[in-house]
Amino acid sequence: MPRLALLQSGTFPTKAESFDHHETLIRQAAAGGAQIVVTQELFLTPYFCTVQDPSLFDLADTLPGPVTDRLGKLAGKLGIVLVSSLFEHRGPGLYHNTAAIHDADGSLMGLYRKSHIPQDPAFEEKFYFTPGDSGWPVWDTKFGKIGVLICWDQWYPEAARLMALGGAQILVYPTAIGWLPEEKPTLGDAQHCAWETVQRGHAVANGCYLAAVNRTGTQGDTEFWGRSFVANPYGELVAKASTEREEILYHDLDFQAVEDFRRIWPFFRDRRIDGYGDLTKRWR
Repeated sequence: MPRLALLQSGTFPTKAESFDHHETLIRQAAAGGAQIVVTQELFLTPYFCTVQDPSLFDLADTLPGPVTDRLGKLAGKLGIVLVSSLFEHRGPGLYHNTAAIHDADGSLMGLYRKSHIPQDPAFEEKFYFTPGDSGWPVWDTKFGKIGVLICWDQWYPEAARLMALGGAQILVYPTAIGWLPEEKPTLGDAQHCAWETVQRGHAVANGCYLAAVNRTGTQGDTEFWGRSFVANPYGELVAKASTEREEILYHDLDFQAVEDFRRIWPFFRDRRIDGYGDLTKRWR
């Protein structure tokens, strides 16, 4: 059973401080027996999308590059699969919200670029990020077949299904989501309930594990709600972090249980693939 570790952490003044701190967390996770380690969304930077500011594009990194080189050396030295969420400068004026996937030998298996880009007050992501064009890859790592999606991708059953059909045994979602002060008193509990419930539904519908790792702490007016979690194929919460604290959240993954679930709940077998053509239309 591979051990998963989710790194729920806060925001740091500089990229260098964040990288050093997260390297410490990664080493602690490996020392705790983790073989798959996942960072929160945009772990090197503040969640800068609260405002539209062209100067913040300077926070991005070229991938592959020095950042992925350092992460790869760390993954190889520790013998872990490492999923890291980064701000990518791909080309002139072209930026992505990107996850880098390193295998346990330190090799960079590839990149997943966030496909669904939100635009809401204090979540001004369409200003910064181009929608991803990396498709729906599943990474056949040393410790399991992993589908990686990012934050707003969480709400789309189509994305989860396509990765599950690609063989994913676990879906992981680096995340930065929180409350705004004007919404929390009336909508806060409902918003969190929706976020958690829809993802637990993805686990059930696809017969796989699902892990979401969120940021914690307050940045500007946004209060990130933490509560990183792991759900099993029945949608049960088998691990859950706090709201306020930095935590390394562990869970041992039983991939035989994934296969067993898919045998007795054969959703893939019973799909009516002949009747879903309208899913490729914007509206019926």
